[in-house]
Amino acid sequence: MTPAQPPESPSGLWLALEGPRAFWEMREFVAAGPALRLAPRGDGRPVLLLPGFLSDDDATAALRQYLCHLGHSAHPWHLGTNLGPTEAIMDGLERRIDELTSASGSPVSLVGVSLGGLFARHLARHKPESVRQVITLGSPFRIVSKTQSHVAEAYDALSHLHVEPARFSVWGGARQPLPVRSTAIYTRTDGVVDWQACVDESSCVAENIEVVGSHCGLAHLPSAVYAVADRLAQHGDSWQRFVPPLLLRHLYPAHGSAAG
Repeated sequence: MTPAQPPESPSGLWLALEGPRAFWEMREFVAAGPALRLAPRGDGRPVLLLPGFLSDDDATAALRQYLCHLGHSAHPWHLGTNLGPTEAIMDGLERRIDELTSASGSPVSLVGVSLGGLFARHLARHKPESVRQVITLGSPFRIVSKTQSHVAEAYDALSHLHVEPARFSVWGGARQPLPVRSTAIYTRTDGVVDWQACVDESSCVAENIEVVGSHCGLAHLPSAVYAVADRLAQHGDSWQRFVPPLLLRHLYPAHGSAAG
């Protein structure tokens, strides 16, 4: 279950250390290559990666390359910098989903980083027949207060570019379960958003995986990257909750179990 603590601001200390931690985590990603190859292989089904706020496809390049190496068909979103829910991005995402499902003949798995994860969950609700599963990385999809994000001010500064809230809004903390399987990867040492806003209600089709790292480094943090690959390799009829291999188990505080 989601923790009952009230909404709170992310730690200022963790925010100050976001840059150095993310840099170090990229070095760890390179060094962890042999261990990361332990992840189960994919079967060529399409995966669409959605970058976080104010980032672009460069931010998911390392993760896409890793997933492709494992046999997944990982794709960038090709929508430039994520400026929030602009009309171009909202329409472009729907076209991108249609393109990938048409080309592959199968639904698409969505991997969203931070705000990209909110877009992924939005797509799953509105086009469930086109979405196989959703994996979020530090995505505050249950955010209810601007104090829970250190980028709320920057987001608001771009609000004049965004679609009407009736079409998409980050606020409100939607609690209804998704119509597809979902995995929320989060870190309690997140310096950008309140980690409690990134955790879902655990169920037979929704799970939470805790890792230890920065917000900005989640797309290349070895423990998060391995969990993404493991979840993508699951088959719908035999889906099981995440259990890391013994060699990597020390990287997961709850050994892959749901938070709470």
